[in-house]
Amino acid sequence: MKKRADGETPAGPFLSARRMRALEDASMASGAVTGAALMERAGRGAVDAILARWPALAAAPAAAVVLCGPGNNGGDGLVVARLLRARGWDVAVRLWGDPARMRGDAAAMLAAWDGPAAPLEAPGLIDAAHDAALVVDALFGTGLSRALALPGEVEALFHGLMADGFWPAGRAWPPYVVALDLPSGLSSETGRPVAGAEEVGAHLTVAFSHAKPGHVLAEGPARCGALRVVDLGLGDPPPGEGVLRGVARPEADDFGTPFVARKGEGAPGAGDHKFAHGHALVLSGGVGRGGAARMAARGALRIGAGLVTLGCPPGAVLENGARLDAVMVRPVADAAALEAALGDARITALCLGPGLGTGPREARLVGAALASGRPCVLDADALTLVAGDPGLAAGLHPRCVLTPHGGEFARLAPDGAGAEDKVAATRAASARLGAWVVHKGPDTVIAGPDGDAALHAAAYGRAAPWLATAGAGDVLAGMVAGLLARGFAPGPAAEAAVWCHAEAARAVGPGLIAEDLPEALPAVLRDLAG
Repeated sequence: MKKRADGETPAGPFLSARRMRALEDASMASGAVTGAALMERAGRGAVDAILARWPALAAAPAAAVVLCGPGNNGGDGLVVARLLRARGWDVAVRLWGDPARMRGDAAAMLAAWDGPAAPLEAPGLIDAAHDAALVVDALFGTGLSRALALPGEVEALFHGLMADGFWPAGRAWPPYVVALDLPSGLSSETGRPVAGAEEVGAHLTVAFSHAKPGHVLAEGPARCGALRVVDLGLGDPPPGEGVLRGVARPEADDFGTPFVARKGEGAPGAGDHKFAHGHALVLSGGVGRGGAARMAARGALRIGAGLVTLGCPPGAVLENGARLDAVMVRPVADAAALEAALGDARITALCLGPGLGTGPREARLVGAALASGRPCVLDADALTLVAGDPGLAAGLHPRCVLTPHGGEFARLAPDGAGAEDKVAATRAASARLGAWVVHKGPDTVIAGPDGDAALHAAAYGRAAPWLATAGAGDVLAGMVAGLLARGFAPGPAAEAAVWCHAEAARAVGPGLIAEDLPEALPAVLRDLAG
């Protein structure tokens, strides 16, 4: 599928299929709405989204093929078919299975359809799609979890629609594929296709009421194409199982509140001094290994820590000092030196891992940092050390934030490596380790040992694929440490840093290198301030 995901970037909450059904059922049980009315709202919202996406289709009615499954998703598709036909479109409906088996509101929508309908497996489907401007996938929505056995021509159709060169040359537009709620066979929980749905995708996905985790996790954005979320008037569900928070845009006031005010030791004002905004200590490796830690230190400083110190082996002080100005440098020869440095209570957070090394000295540094009980970010080499040493892992505590990418996560949580459900795997790892885990990626999952979790999607309108560059994660680790130094709690620090990290990348754009990220933060924070 050669598509770039765009459209809305949902901020959450993300609802599981079960919670979505519960929300609909509660609304219908209250008498606020009927199932048929919800189907009408969904179909009308889908048509509006289609015509907004491709205005040429609004100006010139064309042909459409609507693929309808046996359940409510098929009912939504029948509403779309009826509304397009009322606009003058030539609409052909293809039905999966025996129409007599449709029940409830979907059956009522089939009864209201007065246009042509044929079985899904009837010949001529690909020819019909070649003549159409639009193919609507209303086969299966959010509830499908079993393998999908598509009729041969349907599988070939999706393969052709998602590939180059399917439609004849000279067309004013290709046959656009629109999925209702989700491309059929895409898991609403994991963003991965079930067996048999590997060829299914869409150019536009119209989600109903709320986005689902599968819209933004794993392959979801690539398979959904553009995303539009249609409000059905159901409101937000109460928090609970099956409702996943989205990482929201940070509040500007959070960045103006210094450490002392967060700790109840004073209030922000014109007389604030640097120590009122916290002091982050970033530990570095030896000679020639300081670049990653320097980038982390600069990220901590740019996000607003009042002071940042880079601690390194004595032989690397000159090298790091020559590359840093606002960031201070001090020798930290070993764990004893670190413990002595931490005698200064004004050091309010630590960052270990970027370029640190994985030898016995570094293991002892990580142990000393954990034993201090200070808020602490562990990344890169520090994660490797923790993963390989049960004693270090036992020292983790709820003020720690671990920032693994996929490979590092696999070492930290081998039981969850390669798990289909990234959210569940991250939650389980956080609970087992007793620390916060930021499982990085375009679909970053942030989970705490208390079971709290949030999902940040750098997808659709906020996609920043150029973040996949060496050192970007080091800067993120430093940003989290900088916010911890300022007195942010671990969860809010991780969420604000991840959001600002993606926003800084978007501000720079293609060609980004990691050193650009700290320099883009002032503009991001200025925009937050309005």
